[in-house]
Amino acid sequence: MRISELSRATGVSIASIKYYVREGLLPAGESLGARQADYGDTHVTRLRLIRALVDVVGLPIAQVRRLFALIADPGDDMFAALGEAVGSLPPYGTDSETDAAAESRARATIERLDWTYDAGYAATAQLERSLAALEGTGVPMSDDRLEVYARAARMIAEFDIAHMPDENPSAAIEYSVLGTALYEPVLVALRRLAHLDIVAQALDDDE
Repeated sequence: MRISELSRATGVSIASIKYYVREGLLPAGESLGARQADYGDTHVTRLRLIRALVDVVGLPIAQVRRLFALIADPGDDMFAALGEAVGSLPPYGTDSETDAAAESRARATIERLDWTYDAGYAATAQLERSLAALEGTGVPMSDDRLEVYARAARMIAEFDIAHMPDENPSAAIEYSVLGTALYEPVLVALRRLAHLDIVAQALDDDE
């Protein structure tokens, strides 16, 4: 298909498609001449993935590029690659004060759950930043709430790991990284819908 057809099939403007090609996020089409190229289903899939990561997940282009680079070349250390991929996802930012605090709040939380603690794993600092952001807001994260959230997260993670493809490292990285990024908005929406359903049922019971 021509670039105009690719644009219609995906809803992505021609200018954006050309930008993604220039940025290395989308492979160039097969050249048909000086000013024409042919695109296929792989380009449709990649474009939809890019838009999902940018529009739904909210990743900046630089982080999308980083994720695609990891998927293309995860290296020999799967654990390190997964850690780097998690570090590409929000919340971002780190500093020495946060790192020091992670040795107390995040570590205490992880050890209380009897989970593996790794100070260098990106999600450890992400948990710390999230907990720190809640302090002083009037809606702190209690230990009881953390344990409930952790049980639900553990069950989801066990399902994810059990269904991870094992044919090659790139497939496993792609599944883990893209699944983490793209499924989290679904989890957020489901939690909010569950709140709605519980409240609605409670109101029905009171009538």
